[in-house]
Amino acid sequence: MLGMAQEMEQEKQTPIQNRLGRYIEVLNNMEDTMDRYTWLMDFGKKSATIPEQHRLKEFEVPGCQSQTWLVPHFTYGDKIYFTADSAALISKGMVCLLADVFSDSTRNDIASFEEKSLDGLDLPNLLTPGRRNGVYSMLKVIQSYGVNKD
Repeated sequence: MLGMAQEMEQEKQTPIQNRLGRYIEVLNNMEDTMDRYTWLMDFGKKSATIPEQHRLKEFEVPGCQSQTWLVPHFTYGDKIYFTADSAALISKGMVCLLADVFSDSTRNDIASFEEKSLDGLDLPNLLTPGRRNGVYSMLKVIQSYGVNKD
């Protein structure tokens, strides 16, 4: 019965929650914090870089310890996709993870996302306070696109 209840709960989740849940599962399956940190840097290393023409001040994420860019791409179907990059691998890993989690989402899904949903990533044990602040700055930028109708 528990398996069925979990399946029903998962069906209620938004695509954002489902994608975030997969990353939480990957990271939580690693016992060592250093393994999680290394995975995040490798994720950043393997992620695509954004073109130079997108490395604009308007796409920079304020509050990050290193230069970090988050670029929204809007579709006609009210979906938003994000590309991201950073000068530091750990920041790039985090911003690319968030870009993937929130890509292919509607403005409403993005706007209704609750910050506490990131708790499963266990950021206090994974990142320094400065880097954690950067993650929450990234989230604020993403959520600003969920409410703005340009």
